Formats: sequence, C-alpha cells, structure tokens
Amino acid sequence: MDSRITLAFDKNVIDKAKAYAASQNISLSRLTEYLFRQITSGNYKTLDELPVSDWVNEIADGQAAYITKPRSRKSLKQDFYDSRK
Repeated sequence: MDSRITLAFDKNVIDKAKAYAASQNISLSRLTEYLFRQITSGNYKTLDELPVSDWVNEIADGQAAYITKPRSRKSLKQDFYDSRK
C-alpha cells in the first residue's frame, strides 16, 4: 500500500528532478521511491558511498531545461482514442 509524505526541497532541485523523471517516463514520486529504495537496500556507512550520489550531484548541477511543445486538444483526443484500440 502506498503512503504519503511531505518533503521540502529547493525549487531548482525539484524542477530538475521533475524534468529528469519526465525524461525517464516515471513520476517524481516513483523516482523518489526508487532513490529511497537504493539508499535503504545497501549497507552504507556514509552518504558518499550511496550509489545514487553521482546521480544526485548530476541533477543538482548545471542547467536543466524541460521543454514541451503545445498540442492541440484535437490531437490529444485522437491520441487517447488511438491508445484504446
């Protein structure tokens, strides 16, 4: 069963994490769950030993851009109907 938690992060980190999650076709919640699962599945003594530390540093640094192109309502409707075939 899923449970909810509330976390607070720097807005830039959240924006970059959302963009990364979208590029991987998963939700930010599932990405966070994956990271927590990685952290708790190992026997790590320090944060530097975590397998996700490189990924976190990559997300936290640099300029990330989340670009979408606007789609018409008709196009979205057609995509929905096509997915139901």
